[in-house]
Amino acid sequence: MPDFVWKAARADGSVVDGATEAPAQAQILRQLKAQGLTPIWVREREGAAPVAAAAALPATAMPSRRRGLRGRDDTEPNAADVLALTSELSIMLKAGLALDTALRLLVGMTHKPRMMAIVTQVLEDVKGGAPLSRALGRHRELFGDFYINMVRSGEASGQLASVFERLVEHIERLRALRESVISAAIYPAILLGVAILSLAAMLGFVVPQFETLFKDMGDALPAPTRFVMVLGQVFTQYGWALAVGAAAVFWLMRRWARSPRGRAALQRRALQLPVLGPLLHQYDLTLFARSLGTLLGNGVPLIAALNIATETVGNVNLRTALAGVPAQVKDGTKLVDALSVTGIFEPLAVNLIRVGEETGRIGPMLLELAHIYNRNVETGIKRALTMLEPLLILVLGLLIAAIIVSILLGILSVNDLAS
Repeated sequence: MPDFVWKAARADGSVVDGATEAPAQAQILRQLKAQGLTPIWVREREGAAPVAAAAALPATAMPSRRRGLRGRDDTEPNAADVLALTSELSIMLKAGLALDTALRLLVGMTHKPRMMAIVTQVLEDVKGGAPLSRALGRHRELFGDFYINMVRSGEASGQLASVFERLVEHIERLRALRESVISAAIYPAILLGVAILSLAAMLGFVVPQFETLFKDMGDALPAPTRFVMVLGQVFTQYGWALAVGAAAVFWLMRRWARSPRGRAALQRRALQLPVLGPLLHQYDLTLFARSLGTLLGNGVPLIAALNIATETVGNVNLRTALAGVPAQVKDGTKLVDALSVTGIFEPLAVNLIRVGEETGRIGPMLLELAHIYNRNVETGIKRALTMLEPLLILVLGLLIAAIIVSILLGILSVNDLAS
């Protein structure tokens, strides 16, 4: 019979843990509830991953996703910490714990000092009679307007546990989308790095070995060989200057790209790229549609939801195009007409929003649109990588082959002169 270890909460908010022998985890849960305890998690003793105590909890609420909350470093709280805190609250509220009790448990379970200070302050505010949304509003830079308005809608409807469950799902989907984009860029970045290092090795170490052989040939060398020899000399004699210059240009470009004007210019040109542009366009519209659909689905007013969803769009040019939509809707314009005027939505998106507006199901239709965009982005990334990876390999091979062929032409010229 396997051993299980567990952690549960008493009615007074204190946490207890222990170990019990049972044939299945379900029996442990029944025993704990019979003792008046609220299970937090149950797991096998042999290092298995914890299993959520409440059978009805979604997969996004599994304790294996609480790494940020249990981090032991003293870094600034980040999105992973917010996701972990949201997952914990979703589990505890679904299990029937009161809000202040759940927050008190989170304070004891948090080992990241700065995050612990934030949770402690939120708990004190809630105990003092403040709504949770107002307590979270004191840390707006961490949680953001979207999160706070979702919590406010949950308080108004009395469905706070369901709202935290939806927040976990929303944050997980956005994180999965961002991670898919980042993961897709890793391999091309590695190939590009290998290409640069390979060219540096060829010009810095291989080409200089033939300078003595070709030293006295002058114009008798083929033009490609002379060109490669000059590149090798420049690289070996002024390599440090080239490195410093490249670093300076990179620093200046990075500083310019972080400025409002530079960011807008780069993002505008990125949207005009043949393959990458449409993917970036749909990626930002995915964020907008998912945020707006989630907010509307939780009862947030349309104007407030539009303002919040617009701020989730990363591209400055698209955000500027969407900035006038709330004012138009406030003046009586239909949402679909206001969004159509921006010129950034495809006919499919416009038709889905029109159907949602006519049937009173704008939120679900926007979430469906976000799902379509998300699928298109993932498919587009895979196709782009299918083209980009062999292209990078081909370019790298051609460059190295050109250097080798140039050297071989020089060697053949030496043999011709010697004969």
